[in-house]
Amino acid sequence: MASLNTLRTKYGIIVSVVIILALLAFIISLGPEMGFGSNDPKVGEINGDKISYSEYLNEYETVKSFTGASESTEAESDALATATWRSLITKHLFTPSLQQVGLDVTEQERMAMISGEHLSQAYYTAFADPTTGAYDVQAVTSFLAQVSTMPEYQSMWSFMNEQAVAERLMSKYMGLVKAGTYANKLEVAQGVTAANESRNGRMVVLPYTNVDNSSVEITDAEINNYFNAHKHLYTKAPYRAISYVVFDVEPTSDDMLEIENKAKTMGEEFAAAEDIRAFIRKNMGNISTAYATADQLAEDEKVLLNGEQYGPVLKGNEWVMSRAVDTKMAPDSLGLSHIVLDATQTELIDSLYTALQGGADFAEAARAHSSYAASAELGGEIGVVPFSALTPELAEPLATAKKGDVVKVTVSGVTQLIKVTRADAAKKHVLVGSIAIPVEASSATRRDVHNIASIFSVDGKGSLDNFNAAASAAAVTPRVARVSQGERSIVGLDNSHEVVRWAYGADVQEISEIFTLGNSYVVAMLTGIDDTEYMAVSDVSEVIRETLMRDKKFEVLKAKLAGSNIDEVAKTAGVEITPFTNVKMNDYGVAMLPLEPHLAGSIANTTATGQLSAPVKGYSNAVVFVVDEITKSETQTADAEKVRQMATLENNAYQLASIALQNMGEIEDLRGQYF
Repeated sequence: MASLNTLRTKYGIIVSVVIILALLAFIISLGPEMGFGSNDPKVGEINGDKISYSEYLNEYETVKSFTGASESTEAESDALATATWRSLITKHLFTPSLQQVGLDVTEQERMAMISGEHLSQAYYTAFADPTTGAYDVQAVTSFLAQVSTMPEYQSMWSFMNEQAVAERLMSKYMGLVKAGTYANKLEVAQGVTAANESRNGRMVVLPYTNVDNSSVEITDAEINNYFNAHKHLYTKAPYRAISYVVFDVEPTSDDMLEIENKAKTMGEEFAAAEDIRAFIRKNMGNISTAYATADQLAEDEKVLLNGEQYGPVLKGNEWVMSRAVDTKMAPDSLGLSHIVLDATQTELIDSLYTALQGGADFAEAARAHSSYAASAELGGEIGVVPFSALTPELAEPLATAKKGDVVKVTVSGVTQLIKVTRADAAKKHVLVGSIAIPVEASSATRRDVHNIASIFSVDGKGSLDNFNAAASAAAVTPRVARVSQGERSIVGLDNSHEVVRWAYGADVQEISEIFTLGNSYVVAMLTGIDDTEYMAVSDVSEVIRETLMRDKKFEVLKAKLAGSNIDEVAKTAGVEITPFTNVKMNDYGVAMLPLEPHLAGSIANTTATGQLSAPVKGYSNAVVFVVDEITKSETQTADAEKVRQMATLENNAYQLASIALQNMGEIEDLRGQYF
């Protein structure tokens, strides 16, 4: 059963945030006379609703606590930010939009979700029993009792209810979408034909590369006309364009020599240390979480089994040294069964331990008392476990255990009564403690590189020309990036949130401060701000030019594909006829042409044999063909095809329905300015 202490811990951060935001609201309410502005900064807008800084922060911390998400890496932080924004989109767009079209969640439905009658992921996440995985209604009751006595917990309960209602509404919406999907008889018949029919024949292929680019003229007016006619293909998010340089901080030869000497000195001290654990802790080392055998050690590390020190040796970017913290002769593998109990159940633990040592039925006791349902059903059986897979807490009492022994182990509030059902021959195992000294630049080297970056940041001010000239003088290459609305990082630049935040508050041709990103210093200049809805014609002109050139080249080649039969066409064009076999409707290519879906579709739709086709405009080729043979099979039945089409339709509908909902409202994402 999920304890109230667990829930209290899980939602402690939310409570803190609620208190902080309450204080913030009080301070802001004091107004300008106390030196505080009256506006909560806007970090976005969803469906006409302003998303304030405080609302986003509150939602962020709530989602973080509710999901147990981490922020230890940039990727995890980005994922959490994305989840927060989706939660706000659900609250401000999805839920009200669905309610406007008549969907609703009644109080009776909500109570059914709380009771577990209609299981809700939102409630399950909070109240599932961590041991059994079952939804625990008693935990809900206990939590609600806390809510009634601790008003600050109401925000937690409110968030869960919002998530549950949104989940139920979306389920109803998706149910309507699913009910609206249908594969009719004509579609099924076409699908059966496409699956069961294939075509063999011959074709004449003229690649567009046969027409020289210089012979085809594409004017700017044609490009503009195409752009305007297909503008919907060229929408974009607002973005900030930046140019930036990276000053990498690498260790010098002097730094490397100094680190090598430090490693050798520490290695001598490590070898002489009597208290190995204390020495490792003092030097920020690491002790393995499990014992290792000779087979699990690298060849040069096997000296540890003889009590010798390994290293110091340079591995990658670290000087590494190891010693055996402990050595045991222990079975290579153990067959184990266990009974898992709460450590507070002292009377039950003692009585069971005594009875089991006296020969009581272990399997029966496990089924009756173990709180770990997965193994309790099996009479407590775990199976065969390598000794090297055991944690030191379990390894210690099991190292000398014999078949039939029962040992008692308590770790982190949980007591296990463990029976040894098998013990293999003993092998030497070592618990390895290691110290690693990273090879990194000294503070003096970092200072020197920072000075170079400082000179650059002064010389590069004023204009992009100055920026590029300063980069040339500093022997660094400027890089460019576009940061679109909603993005929180720059591709290829680790830990770049600060650079993105700066870009959203900078003016064009403003140079940044020196950012410290890992082992690099970064200086950036904002080179452009584009808040328009569509891409610039200049950005897509080359792509459009290729499309128009392909169209014009097709017209040139089409004339060369004229003839009364395919042999005549091949002779006139001066090329060989290419055979094709087993072409079906859903193919993407034909014979040696891997990406020509239009051609494959044209062949598959041909019902007559022996007739020369009209020229087909493919992706890379102009083609005419003749279908010589149509083969039919009974591979796909109408019933199976209907099932396949319905599954495809439902899957596509689910995916497109969420996109359609999101497109119903205007969304402006300004988080990059703050987070």
